[in-house]
Amino acid sequence: MNKPLCKTINQNWTEIYYHLHYEHQDPITHQAIRLLQHLDFNGKATVGELSHFLSVSHNTASEHVKRLIQKGWVKKIRSTEDERRVHVVITADGKNILVHNTQLNEEKLSSILDSMTKEEIETIKNAFAILSREAKACSR
Repeated sequence: MNKPLCKTINQNWTEIYYHLHYEHQDPITHQAIRLLQHLDFNGKATVGELSHFLSVSHNTASEHVKRLIQKGWVKKIRSTEDERRVHVVITADGKNILVHNTQLNEEKLSSILDSMTKEEIETIKNAFAILSREAKACSR
């Protein structure tokens, strides 16, 4: 096992995120971020699916969704295939909140990349592509 390498990667990632994250402007819970990420990656989900994803009760997931609807970050839509089913989807405002709470500040990142050699940029690009590919494969 590569425990020392895992620790190094995690430490580096933590430092990268600490220095390059967007300034948080809207208070948002970890659960809300996870819900928004799930909806962003999957397109839509029922409250039942969200409760399973978060490992919380249906009522708790419903309360989370209700708060996100009030903020305008998600909305409910009725299924066109089965009108009894209601799906939760992320809104444009929700995607914006998600970017500002999970991604790196593109201006800061761009400034750093501008100071690197083409070889360094390619190395970073390839390393992140490999990690992303493998992360997707292990979560299936």
